[in-house]
Amino acid sequence: MAKFFSNLHAVLATGFALLLVVIFAFHADAFDGQYANYLFRFLHVWFGIIWIGLLYYFNFVQIPTMPKVPAELKPGVSKYIAPSALWFFRYGALFTVLTGLSIAGMPGPNGPYIGQALSFQEGYRVIGLGMWLALIMAFNVWFVIWPNQKKALGIVEADADTKAKAATTAMMFSRINTLLSIPMLYCMVTQFYLPR
Repeated sequence: MAKFFSNLHAVLATGFALLLVVIFAFHADAFDGQYANYLFRFLHVWFGIIWIGLLYYFNFVQIPTMPKVPAELKPGVSKYIAPSALWFFRYGALFTVLTGLSIAGMPGPNGPYIGQALSFQEGYRVIGLGMWLALIMAFNVWFVIWPNQKKALGIVEADADTKAKAATTAMMFSRINTLLSIPMLYCMVTQFYLPR
């Protein structure tokens, strides 16, 4: 049993196999034109958990804890844990945005609504704000945080001053994303449940 649970790929494959059992047990009759919308919603939430979960890990755990880590142990985080976590963080952000835009662009209970949302039209302002906040956050991940983290972690060559400045910039934009995540999550969750 421990061998199975030590293999992340086997656990994920089994989780998705279990998902298929659930789908066929409870939704086998629901495979119509709208089912893709529901499947993309599931994927959107799943990738969003990866993205925002890692954002919160960095801001609630790693950033506050690193100053307390003895100098000889810091390379374990900066050379192994952080680069791996940043890979899932980046691609979690990318696939959250792609699945979210797909949902907004496909027919469904309220869609397609991508144009109305992104232009803040009546009835779509809350989800539109959530989408714009997520797009800003994803931009920050790929074009500010990641390039600066590569310098700070020594993935690309940089002198000590550049590394320190890059670490500060990455931290500040990570905190900006943490700040933006709170209204973004609220907008995403409440759009279709609150008066518009």
